[in-house]
Amino acid sequence: MDWQTLLKELFGGAHEVRQDGDLLRGSARLDDRTLAVVGTTGHAAIGIELALAQARAVLATVREHPGRPILLLVDTQGQRLRHRDELLGINRYMAHLGCCIELARRRGHRVIGLVYDQALSGGFLTSGLMADACHALPEAEIRVMRLPAMARVTKLDEARLAALAQDNPVFAPGVANYVAMGGVSSLWSGDLQARLRAALDEAPDADVRAVDGAARGGRRLAAQVIERVRRA
Repeated sequence: MDWQTLLKELFGGAHEVRQDGDLLRGSARLDDRTLAVVGTTGHAAIGIELALAQARAVLATVREHPGRPILLLVDTQGQRLRHRDELLGINRYMAHLGCCIELARRRGHRVIGLVYDQALSGGFLTSGLMADACHALPEAEIRVMRLPAMARVTKLDEARLAALAQDNPVFAPGVANYVAMGGVSSLWSGDLQARLRAALDEAPDADVRAVDGAARGGRRLAAQVIERVRRA
């Protein structure tokens, strides 16, 4: 779904979201609530400029509209793979974006992520996964690492990883697997306005992804390990 259609389903005509290159930014009305909307489109590759632009939009919301909910719209192919961005420290720019989202949450802003198209790698980690809760459309594509890249990093044979991916969501791409692991809270279909209302009203105050992953059978041990570390 393209972002214009998505916003029409979410807000009707009650929005002032504009596209600037791959950046989406603006505000929208849902019932009696005004939301800040920040996101990306066009399978954006997140370089230093786009990371800073998103961070600037989040900080402007914190400064100018205290407590206003923030909707993060995610469509990204991940960080931009250019020598220039690496030399300039793209990892720190993306970390800065994540810190700005965390600051917003600590200042009382409800932050909801929505993957409406594609979410890959670091571009997803420092946006949608930093939200109080991240949701997705059923047709969205989500993955952090392809199996060939995972094989190179883990030194495990790709065929073995492919076999593991059949039964273990941790090794497998796909939006359903991220729901099973708890990284995505739910899939939105049907009345998207109703789903957004519920997300704003029911977003957790604590990180429940590991607990959800255990309950859904996608991450069986993470919650136990976290609890053991907490008690140590």
